[in-house]
Amino acid sequence: MDPEVNKYILLNEAKGLVPGYPKAMNNILGKNNIGAVHASPHKILRGSLLSLIAPTLIKDSLLPKIDKTIRYVVNGLDGKTIDIQEKSEEMAYLVSFSQIFSNIEPSSSLYNVLKSEFDKLTLGTLSLPIHFPGTNYYKGLKSSKNILRIVSKIIEERRVASAPPLKDQLNELLGIIDSKYELSDEDVINQIITLLYSGYETVSTTTMMVLKYLHDHPKALQELRDEHFRIREGKKPDEPIKWDEYKSMTFTRAVIFEATRLITVVNGVLRRTIEDVELSGFVIPKGWKIYVYTREINYDPFLYPEPFTFNPWRWMKDKSLESHKYNLLFGGGTRLCPGKELAIVKISLFLHYFVTSYRWEEVGEQKILRFPRVQAPDGLKIRVSGY
Repeated sequence: MDPEVNKYILLNEAKGLVPGYPKAMNNILGKNNIGAVHASPHKILRGSLLSLIAPTLIKDSLLPKIDKTIRYVVNGLDGKTIDIQEKSEEMAYLVSFSQIFSNIEPSSSLYNVLKSEFDKLTLGTLSLPIHFPGTNYYKGLKSSKNILRIVSKIIEERRVASAPPLKDQLNELLGIIDSKYELSDEDVINQIITLLYSGYETVSTTTMMVLKYLHDHPKALQELRDEHFRIREGKKPDEPIKWDEYKSMTFTRAVIFEATRLITVVNGVLRRTIEDVELSGFVIPKGWKIYVYTREINYDPFLYPEPFTFNPWRWMKDKSLESHKYNLLFGGGTRLCPGKELAIVKISLFLHYFVTSYRWEEVGEQKILRFPRVQAPDGLKIRVSGY
């Protein structure tokens, strides 16, 4: 739990501290997924991901696509009672999916099949590895094979397509659109699963909890609303958000960071020693696992005064907090989340269209679990009304 030790572990993978994720996760996501490999294979896969989702790519090509998808998700909610947990999950998944498979409509049966399989895969990675029919692990393994089969067929169709190539992430991974990374089909499928998986629970849960915190803190909600209505001034109703307008959402960014700090969707990360490692006078034997418990750092009163108070203004007053050496909200070192900025863009645009279109109130009793996973077991119901 010590910030300095945790930072050392995350920054020194080359000194024998490699990823050590659970058996269930590696078996379902694939032993060659980016979270499992290290050294040169990790460098190649990370470079491939960054070539798809780096901030420059978001600015130059992804932002209009994200904007269009989020408008689709947020449209038509006036007068409805919705589960914002489900809506956030729909947003997080659909934004990633539409960037990978630009020709598969969200209303299609193929989309629904892949979404259903992906949901089972996600649950399986967070389960005990009990290989028995009916368990989440068993279902997750089966779904992993089904996704492999379906995506392999899509890849075959893409390779023989005679029409002009689609400009989406699948064709970039396949090298049909120029790419400096040569990946096997297995690596391509692993990357697709990574793109869907890595931004799913983190983005959806953070979005849900941001709305929960804003509902419970009217002053913060009003300041966030003011920021977004200023952006909409002078814009046509169907005019998308531009990059400089996204960058001007400084209070929104602060709200996202504060919510991320408080809820801690990812409690920590696992590392495995491939040689004896000395840490603070202790020798961690080869083959042991270390759990870097970043959750505790997020509640350190020396780093964050009144740590259990929702206070997004702390990120406005102290601009160095985001780059603070103990800010491990998105990991650290060579494992710093490559999709950090993409995640913030998704949540920011969802908030933009939601708060400028609707007001909302909670319906019924709200129960939120914060450990071991952040979730609303019975959903988070809200009644939505338009302006």
